[in-house]
Formats: sequence, C-alpha cells, structure tokens
Amino acid sequence: MITGIAHVCFRVADLERSISFYVDQLGLTPAFEFRRDDGTKFGQYIHAGGRNFIELFVGEIEPPSKGQSYGHICLEVDDMEATVAALRERGVEVTDIVVGSDHSAQAWLADPDGNRIELHAYNPQSKQTPYLK
Repeated sequence: MITGIAHVCFRVADLERSISFYVDQLGLTPAFEFRRDDGTKFGQYIHAGGRNFIELFVGEIEPPSKGQSYGHICLEVDDMEATVAALRERGVEVTDIVVGSDHSAQAWLADPDGNRIELHAYNPQSKQTPYLK
C-alpha cells in the first residue's frame, strides 16, 4: 500500500541554479546525480528529510499530460518562525506566516523556475494532527 510521498519532480531551466536554491538557500541535502553516458549531468536528487526527496531534471524531459495540473510542493518544518527568518537571511523571498483553514502555520515561496513551495508547521490544533505518527 501507499505509505507516503517518495519525491516530487520538477523540470528546471538551469539545473545548477536550482540545485543551489534547494541546497544553499533552503538548506536541503544533495543525494545523487543523474548523468548521461557521456558524463553530462542532467538531473539531481535532493533529500528533503525523512524518506522524502525532490527530483530535478534540466529542460523538457517529458511533456506534461493533457490537462495535467501541478499546484505546489509542501515542505514540513519544525519551527516556522525560525525557518522563515533563516530563509530570508539567505535571500529567499518568503511570505509572512499565516494560519490556514487547516489550522496549521504556513508560508510560501517559489524556486527559480517559479514552482510554488508551501512551508507547513503542524500544531495540536492542526486538522492533520490525529493522522501524524
């Protein structure tokens, strides 16, 4: 059965710029690279904590399916205020923190290609709390 989200994949315009954003600015850890037979790098796996990854591929790897809609990726954080402050110190534009309709704290940012990223912090009042292990 399904046990969680394994990864989210993004097609990016500039692979190194995107790696720098996720690693240097967001503070995530590079995991492994994808290289062609000639040695050129065309992708990167980024560890986002736990069993979660972000997969980056340069350019148009495959066309989106007709009607495909991508909304955003959501990254859980342990301390929303500290995380937002640290990201802003690294030059990341992050929205102010708000409480969503699920009663969880959230803030928003985007990667260099405009892919939306939600930061999410659970608390005892969060609607998700009864399902967290």
